Amino acid sequence: MTNRLYYTDAYRTEFSSAVSERASDGTRVYLDETAFYPTSGGQPHDIGTLGGTRVIDVVDEGERIAHVLAAPLADHDDMRVSGRVDWARRFDHMQQHTGQHLVSAVFEDLFGAKTVSVHFGPEYSTLDLDAETITRDQMVAAEARANELVADARAVNVTFEDSESAIGLRKPSDRPGLLRIVSIAEVDRSACGGTHVRSTAEIGAILLRSVERVRKTSRVEFVCGQRAVRRARRDFEALTRIASSLSAAVDDAASVVATQSDRLKDAENARKKLEKEVAGARARDRYEAATPNASGVRVMVVRDASSIDELRTLAQAALSLPKAVVVGALASPPSLFVAASEDSGLDAGKLIKEQLTAVGGRGGGSPRIAQGSVPEASQVDDALSSLLKSIG
Repeated sequence: MTNRLYYTDAYRTEFSSAVSERASDGTRVYLDETAFYPTSGGQPHDIGTLGGTRVIDVVDEGERIAHVLAAPLADHDDMRVSGRVDWARRFDHMQQHTGQHLVSAVFEDLFGAKTVSVHFGPEYSTLDLDAETITRDQMVAAEARANELVADARAVNVTFEDSESAIGLRKPSDRPGLLRIVSIAEVDRSACGGTHVRSTAEIGAILLRSVERVRKTSRVEFVCGQRAVRRARRDFEALTRIASSLSAAVDDAASVVATQSDRLKDAENARKKLEKEVAGARARDRYEAATPNASGVRVMVVRDASSIDELRTLAQAALSLPKAVVVGALASPPSLFVAASEDSGLDAGKLIKEQLTAVGGRGGGSPRIAQGSVPEASQVDDALSSLLKSIG
């Protein structure tokens, strides 16, 4: 069994221990006791050195902890080794984990939203709440309350209590026997095996960045301490670049973007309106230039379109005209297009499917508009000629 030093002192980063076992290749080592935290409870593992060799993973195997090394551990006369935990990484994890306890408690106290799962990542962390919706105002209120509690410098204590007598836990534990309880004074009591700071003041700033709905829960993204400072700096620099590109002050950037977005939407709507008007005029010109066949149907053949979208726009204008058919062909990508007005007596989907099947192509659509692909560009002209013959 490995004695877990981090249970009672999360600030301890140096220790010496006897080696109880090593894997045959020397890269997996077990100690009598360790300060290295293994991946557990959503919190990532520590890194550092053991006997001067890099520790790249720490694995919880129940009764003992495995230290995975980047190279075989060198032999020692008494088989004792010195370990050193990477403090920057450890303290970052302590800030995020204690911050999560605090944020979870705040959401539950303010809005009755309980935490159902937590994920600690290298850049940001998330917690899932049993609430289908968390509003922006609730996010702002929770963030403000959490930072008030940080400023209060509430004590964070670790105690060991029997599961049968441990009361007031935010989430009841089903583990029997001795529980490790992490308490934030007058705020939270949770059974937890992770590493934590001694005071909420050490969490540093707490930033709730976003919320999204995930099935029937709300996932809140948060960062604490130096991560919050770094994230706020990156966010500010991005906003500064946006403001600079708009020749606006940072505080005015949002309103300028909103104004320009509205103008862009108006311009896009105007463009679409003009596009339809132009398409209508082109359709009428082509329609009048086409000679009606024996059934009075006017077939407009289009070979100069740049895309299927352009053909569709032209066809939608032409379908308002009596007994109108639009047949289009593209060399790139090799394809055919057919549109037929309802009074033409033709089924565009059936026509396109028959012609493309004959040349090994694929396509289909509705009786009014259909399209499909031709295997080779060299086949487009023959497929088009065959299609026009079938229309008559």
